[in-house]
Amino acid sequence: MVLLLAAVASISLVVGGIGIMNILLVSVTERTREIGLRMAIGARRLHVLLQFLTEAVFLSVTGGIAGIVLGAMFSWGVTAIAGWAAPVSAVAIAGGFLFSAAVGIFFGCYPARKAAHLNPIEALRYE
Repeated sequence: MVLLLAAVASISLVVGGIGIMNILLVSVTERTREIGLRMAIGARRLHVLLQFLTEAVFLSVTGGIAGIVLGAMFSWGVTAIAGWAAPVSAVAIAGGFLFSAAVGIFFGCYPARKAAHLNPIEALRYE
């Protein structure tokens, strides 16, 4: 049962990571002029890369925290209503949190790299 739940959770995290990547790709497309302007006035590629990686990690960590809170409430609710033992493990919480942050970093790399490698002149001409 534990392995089945872990497999379902892993698939959910991968799907969530793909969603984060799509959101960031749309964000890069919509903010192409802003990225070009930042690079034209002196922002290095690293600054742009870190900006989008930070956004990806923020999205995934926020989702991870919401999942932890909802999962703990559900677990305590099952214990209170049905009387079944549903302990909340600190190791599982920490592992889930770290894994969600890792998913954000992994799936945020491509959009961040795409934004960092934009040509400032082409980006300013965009639209």
